[in-house]
Amino acid sequence: MPASAAEQLLDHYDCHARSLPWRSMPGDAPPEPYHVWLSEVMLQQTTVATVKPRFRRFIERWPTVEALAAAPDEEVLHEWAGLGYYARARNLIACARTVAARGDFPRTESELRKLPGLGDYTAAAVAAIAFGERAIVVDTNVARVIARVYGLRKPLAEARKEIRELADRMTPDRRPGDFAQAMMDLGATICRPRNPGCGNCPLASGCMARDSGTPESFPAPKAKPERPKRYGVAWWFERDGAIWLTRRPERGMLGGMAALPGPEWNLDRLPTPSLALVSHGFTHFTLDLGVIHRFGTPDGEGWWQPLERIGEAGLPTLYRRAVEEVIARKDDLAA
Repeated sequence: MPASAAEQLLDHYDCHARSLPWRSMPGDAPPEPYHVWLSEVMLQQTTVATVKPRFRRFIERWPTVEALAAAPDEEVLHEWAGLGYYARARNLIACARTVAARGDFPRTESELRKLPGLGDYTAAAVAAIAFGERAIVVDTNVARVIARVYGLRKPLAEARKEIRELADRMTPDRRPGDFAQAMMDLGATICRPRNPGCGNCPLASGCMARDSGTPESFPAPKAKPERPKRYGVAWWFERDGAIWLTRRPERGMLGGMAALPGPEWNLDRLPTPSLALVSHGFTHFTLDLGVIHRFGTPDGEGWWQPLERIGEAGLPTLYRRAVEEVIARKDDLAA
């Protein structure tokens, strides 16, 4: 692809850049490194529409990385509830404290990569967008754009090395942060997985996928293996309008998050009867969780959470849905 393609893309970005709360618009001073880093962590496996209000809430509550570093783990995990992939929240806390201890974010991709939880992509994004370093920024949207422009048919997971080399060839020395965000925007708004808007694409004239007449067929979809199913139970202890909640172990699924008590999810089948049953998909397996009414005094550490204030408990999606399902069934029976 000619070098002018980068300029064409930047010209398009100057006119059509998305306005996002963590972003500086073209021509403005670079955004705060803290904002770039926080947004990139939140956006992993999560949509922009979901992240925007949650990002604003985080920034209002913890306006600096030092403020976030000083926050108790439980408060950060509570605020993260519902965003999923909770290992990100634990890495967020560890990284904030590392940055606060050293005084600021490092400015280079290589040094950023040493921070807790920062992989190649996040380190490159922060280096390019916040510090103007020429870095190769490739997320899923960018990878799809490159695969289509260069006509790569193989699934993205099989073309990572080739895509990175092509991205390196495309990335200009001038305005690398804007170029990275322009590529992200292009993949998110025009070069979509389905129904790509080739007629509005600034790279259309040199795109091999467009020339083929079937741009959606690039890249080939990844074969999805069937996820195994697991079964688990959660105990429902209730008294005086409150239920007993505990905190998940720090290591493992939903680590450190508020939860209904219960054993690990390793049953062969679900016991019956149950107050409610919820199904939830994790990355590597699906879970059927039954909620079982228990009497007596709960064991271990925890707290009684009033049901009228259950929204303040910071429950992750799995347990929030379980509680909502039990409440809904109780309301149906009372009607």
